[in-house]
Amino acid sequence: MPQTLAPPAPEPAAVRPSGSGTAPDAEPSALAERHGLTVSGARPSLAEYTRQLWHRRHFITSFATARLTAMYTTAKLGQLWQVITPLLNAGVYYLIFGVLIGTRKGVPDYIPYLVTGVFVFTFLQNSVMAGTRAISGNLGLVRALHFPRACLPISFCLAQLQQLLYSMGVLMVILLAFGQLPTWSWLLVVPALALQFVFNTGLAMVMARLGARTPDLAQLLPFIMRTWMYASGVMFSISVILKGKHLPQIVVVLLNGNPAAVYIDLMRFALIDSFTRHQLPPHVWAFAAGWALLAGVVGYVYFWKAEERYGRG
Repeated sequence: MPQTLAPPAPEPAAVRPSGSGTAPDAEPSALAERHGLTVSGARPSLAEYTRQLWHRRHFITSFATARLTAMYTTAKLGQLWQVITPLLNAGVYYLIFGVLIGTRKGVPDYIPYLVTGVFVFTFLQNSVMAGTRAISGNLGLVRALHFPRACLPISFCLAQLQQLLYSMGVLMVILLAFGQLPTWSWLLVVPALALQFVFNTGLAMVMARLGARTPDLAQLLPFIMRTWMYASGVMFSISVILKGKHLPQIVVVLLNGNPAAVYIDLMRFALIDSFTRHQLPPHVWAFAAGWALLAGVVGYVYFWKAEERYGRG
């Protein structure tokens, strides 16, 4: 009689050793933490971020120099445009404001006064404008390489400082041509420019983060900067304009404490003999250091807080 085969017995379920593997419904975040995984491009601590920036200081300086060189490679006059552009602006302002409107009245050594203001404000304006496009204009670099994104606005401001230093040579020639001989006060140019560079860089970092989210800001910014220039005494003396006018004290304080006007006044005081101490706002060096510290710290922290979002979306 044929024998019937019994169905095979089911295999026993595998026993999971205790402490090994994960449950099927484990949270991804818990799973990543258990295996030491981290988010790609996560924002480091502020101290670690600063340390990474310091390690890339050579990249920052090299990138700034390369950007400055590439800026005029297609122009026949090349690097000379770094000096020609602010000089042309100063010539136009002298014709319109100094001659036609008459703002040179009551301002001794008006041409050195005007050229100094134009050069210093151009440094501020170009730093802010370049910072606005630091992220949005370099998305390919931001998405391809991993580095602290603050390298970009810092290097852009450093390029503008290098450009200003080239222009300072021409400014010295203009000062000598109008009888301004070198004195010990010319050494004050160094701390004044250092404080302005910190201020410019902090402001550029703020604008870099805003510009990364709103690229249209770059179209609006020239109008804002032009308004700021007219309120900074570039083409006229604020003290002469305010003389005899009964304006609210808050307006006088805002005009004298305007950071652009503060750095311009410091440079004029350092370089022009006729621009004396009594024309400076009270506590001008405290204003200059305070603006640099405020803009530098706030701008740096504000930019760092969005580090992991740059180049995404």
